[in-house]
Amino acid sequence: MRIADCTLHRTDVKLRMPFRYGIATMTEGPVIFVRIQAEVNGRTWTGISSDLLPAKWFTKDPGRPIAEEIDEMLRVIQHAGSIAVGLAGENSFEIWRHLYDAQMNWAATESLPPLLANFGVSLVERALIEATAKATGQSFGQLLQSNALGVRLNVLHPELADAEPRDFLGHPRANVVLRHTVGLADPLAESDIVDADRLDDGLPQSLEASIRAYGLRHFKIKVNGLLEGDLERLRRCAEIIGRCAPANFAFSLDGNEQFGSVDAFRVFWEAAQGQPDLVEFLSYLLFVEQPWHRKVALQPEIGEALSKWKNRPLFIIDESDATLSDFPLALNLGYRGTSHKNCKGIFKGLANRCLIESRAKDFLIMSGEDLCNTGPIALLQDLAVMAALGIESVERNGHHYHAGLSQFPAAVQESVLRRHEDLYCRSSLGWPTLRVNDGRLALGTINSAPFGVGFELDCGLFEPC
Repeated sequence: MRIADCTLHRTDVKLRMPFRYGIATMTEGPVIFVRIQAEVNGRTWTGISSDLLPAKWFTKDPGRPIAEEIDEMLRVIQHAGSIAVGLAGENSFEIWRHLYDAQMNWAATESLPPLLANFGVSLVERALIEATAKATGQSFGQLLQSNALGVRLNVLHPELADAEPRDFLGHPRANVVLRHTVGLADPLAESDIVDADRLDDGLPQSLEASIRAYGLRHFKIKVNGLLEGDLERLRRCAEIIGRCAPANFAFSLDGNEQFGSVDAFRVFWEAAQGQPDLVEFLSYLLFVEQPWHRKVALQPEIGEALSKWKNRPLFIIDESDATLSDFPLALNLGYRGTSHKNCKGIFKGLANRCLIESRAKDFLIMSGEDLCNTGPIALLQDLAVMAALGIESVERNGHHYHAGLSQFPAAVQESVLRRHEDLYCRSSLGWPTLRVNDGRLALGTINSAPFGVGFELDCGLFEPC
């Protein structure tokens, strides 16, 4: 295999409602497409990947302008694309290792954080996987079962020895449970929406309306480290979810790195447990997603504090899962799992999932989380990986903060509707929107397509960059 060419394209989108997560509130942003030409056994195949560029997620620096952060994200993607051209190897995994090492060495000299640097690698990696799927005539799940990608798990986690992905993974899931994000600026009840802010696009806006429209049963509730405000919001979420959702609901908490220490989160958690109207609700908690800033999240003092908190909830890392060695380190400190999202890397996430399965007796967690991604590419590839990794509860919020695929060209919209009739439907205004039935997403067409997509996207419809 050899990567012969790599190009980048961009389109800018506006969100239908503000998405506030941690220190950032997103109202618009660029969507990037990475297109490679890969030579496989003498024949050329195209692979495409995509992602939204979310300000403040990769660096969590409150002082930097958003435009500067977007330029930096573009820089790491462009650099990964430039060094990818000409890389060759026996298979996708070997090429990815060359690319990963080269990008990380460059990032170290430029003082760029690993999570950000690997974002660029992951986009090339995804495009390379799609090209391999097309060349071999296999879906992503089949690539893992046949190991046509050439994955060597022991290179990433030595304790996996000579194991292959098929030793830990079965057939891809036919559907996943959509875990709905409750953003910090989201209206909870219909009565919270003032007339000036009420949308008229046919999609639900409040948490209350979303539960009823989609049959939601799993939720991701964001907290921001301000005790009284967090408790009040949690009480309101508990009341609405308890009233509107099915009895078997569940939820996760996302601290978005807003708590300065284990003790700070413990104060919040114990205060919440002391609220009579929250005691039953808290029993439905799945896990807590990284409440501490990445600067301290993997430090020894975190492990020491966790070891002293015997009845603590289950904590997983997210933003701190930045390098190949971070997840094993986190487990040694007392975390109980990690998240997967494609922006952190496919091969890394795959190896982490296999490590979890190899330690089944430890009851570890891999959650599925979101980057506010949407179709026509990013969401489909992300769901293909979630299904193959066997993750049941998957955060999705792109359909909530974007007005479906309304901002993409009509030809792209129709391609998605034709190829993925089980995942998308036509909205009341005519554009594709996610089809959510009983709180679940059906993945039949995702699992049968080459890496989730199954149609050729014309990148010429978007601006080169």
